[in-house]
Amino acid sequence: MSQETNGTGSARPAKVVALVGSLREASVNRQLAHVAADNAPEGVEVSVIADLGALPFYNEDTDPSVNPAAGEVHAKVAGLRTAVADADAVLIVTPEHNGSIPAALKNAIDWLSRPYGTGAIKGKPVGVIGAALGQYAGTWSRTETRKSVGIAGGQVVEEVEVGINSSKLGEQGVSAPEVVEQVVGAVSRLADEVVAAV
Repeated sequence: MSQETNGTGSARPAKVVALVGSLREASVNRQLAHVAADNAPEGVEVSVIADLGALPFYNEDTDPSVNPAAGEVHAKVAGLRTAVADADAVLIVTPEHNGSIPAALKNAIDWLSRPYGTGAIKGKPVGVIGAALGQYAGTWSRTETRKSVGIAGGQVVEEVEVGINSSKLGEQGVSAPEVVEQVVGAVSRLADEVVAAV
């Protein structure tokens, strides 16, 4: 059971926030994020953020953590930063766009990397999984995402490695037992990382 104490000696669930790199409503990656939330292991809570496309493009001129004259940070940015800051770990679920990381996801990582050195993602265990067409199942995107997250200050958990060839999903889709098992295993590994850090 993956739990940590809340400072009073009693256990509280490990909180994992899942960031979805795809903007498409019916995307396989969004479905995978919800598989993680709906099948979270005992002692783990998974919340899903699937509206990264609502974030404005990162611009230091509009980021008050860099430019005090910018005023209030965009509400969606503030919400994302708070959700990640309050989480114990981050699960990124991403497709692959033209052999690389989706623009909306990269933009979210940029926002989470600031203020430099103290961004919301700093020190958080981060796992990257995903689904994509083709024999490599999004390997390039996951690799690029890990690199970007690591530079942003996240603690990349390399052992979390799930790549699903979406063209080979059967009638059960992401509900297939072998898919659910892989996703739950990724969440469990992230939660173990949280416990190890306590």
